[in-house]
Amino acid sequence: MDVPGGTEAILRGGRHLFPLLPRAFAGVRRVGVLGWGPQGRAQALNLRDSLTGTDIRVTVGLRPGSTSVPDARAHGFTEEDGTLGDWLAVAADSDLLILLIADAALATHHREIFAVLKPGAVIGLSHGFLLGHLRETGGEFPSGHGVIAVCPKGMGDSVRRLYQQGEEINGAGINSSHAVHADPDGRATDLALGWSVALGSPYTFRTTLDSEYLSDIVGERAVLLGAVHGIVESLYTRFRLAGDDEVTAYERSCETLTGPIARTISHTGLRAVRAGLDAGSREIFDRAYTAAYAPAREIIAEIYDEVADGTELRSVILAERRLGSRPMSEIGGSPMWRAGARAHARRGEHDVPVDPFTAGVFVATMTAQIDEFAERGHPWSEIVNESVIEAVDSLLPYMHARNVAHMVDNCSRTARLGARRWGPRFQTAYEQIAYPAAERPADEALLAAFDTHPVHEALSAAAKLRPSVDISVG
Repeated sequence: MDVPGGTEAILRGGRHLFPLLPRAFAGVRRVGVLGWGPQGRAQALNLRDSLTGTDIRVTVGLRPGSTSVPDARAHGFTEEDGTLGDWLAVAADSDLLILLIADAALATHHREIFAVLKPGAVIGLSHGFLLGHLRETGGEFPSGHGVIAVCPKGMGDSVRRLYQQGEEINGAGINSSHAVHADPDGRATDLALGWSVALGSPYTFRTTLDSEYLSDIVGERAVLLGAVHGIVESLYTRFRLAGDDEVTAYERSCETLTGPIARTISHTGLRAVRAGLDAGSREIFDRAYTAAYAPAREIIAEIYDEVADGTELRSVILAERRLGSRPMSEIGGSPMWRAGARAHARRGEHDVPVDPFTAGVFVATMTAQIDEFAERGHPWSEIVNESVIEAVDSLLPYMHARNVAHMVDNCSRTARLGARRWGPRFQTAYEQIAYPAAERPADEALLAAFDTHPVHEALSAAAKLRPSVDISVG
């Protein structure tokens, strides 16, 4: 893939590669998937379906008393045929063990899991959280075991839904990154790429476990989730104070961002959002963009620093210990979300247009994250996936169907804690810094930098690999 400053190697996926999976999985007869959250369910099902007809068996491992057992059985994993069992028993019998239990549980129980691994078993991750925890606590992965990661750039439901759509349209799926952290026998890269293809990824790009951890944790606290929550809440308040009724304010903030703005970026890129506006609306976009960029960049840099030095990881673990098994309070009770159902009911009566002020704030925040990742040395394939593609092709369509608060209240505990911590920070920065500054003329230098930004080249290259189908969220 051609990217600014050079090229990056990617692997194109597709179901035509499924016959090669036994070679990629050479030496693997049992794939164990620990956990039945959204990622665990999706990956176990996709792997099982892709490996049908081979002698490779996919087995789900759950902790004693897990409430997920009935759902796993309902999806065809059973104790009777050996595809469902106790998590440590599954861990002990797996050649590739994919760890998809909650981050806090993994931090607590990884030693028990490592202790029962069979010699030469490969550890699989879809997230770098465990690496960060091991470094914080002075631990390490066990020697003699491969450690690989395949990290889908979308939520578990997206991973499964697009895989199912791929049964009809080859190439449908969620992009993934892959990383090889330890490779004692030289087979780790083939295994990681085979795993990604089996998940249905239309393309897989290379990263490191360090880089994935940083970009993923920062991204979900910023433009993928936390910042989106801050943007729409602050804009809803702004539009209400300007005289809009509740439904119109919701449409101008949440509906336009998760709908036409996201779709425009997905299909034609960031510049197309501004280019599609008339002259008057473009001037509003410009003022919003240049006013929001600096405050957003400051917060994203702060998030990055706190993820990099372990502060964010420690806050998640402390919160998990404090909360225990207690349910977290939900954020969906604010006035904005009570208006959401009425706004959704109006769909079909009229098309919600791109609101230029909302578009300027969102595109500025997305560009701020892109610039922060680029300055920190992340590869362009990772930058555009973690900052743009995952947002517009996976998360925002779900937010459009349900709403942003629903997404925050139903994502992983790690993402949820981060969004609840940083979303209000973004909201305050927009309300107190960006929106007052938007009353002034736009910064022409910032606009020129956006127009010539290298991300447009990177997104154009990635667009050539885009699946031919949008996700169906039901």
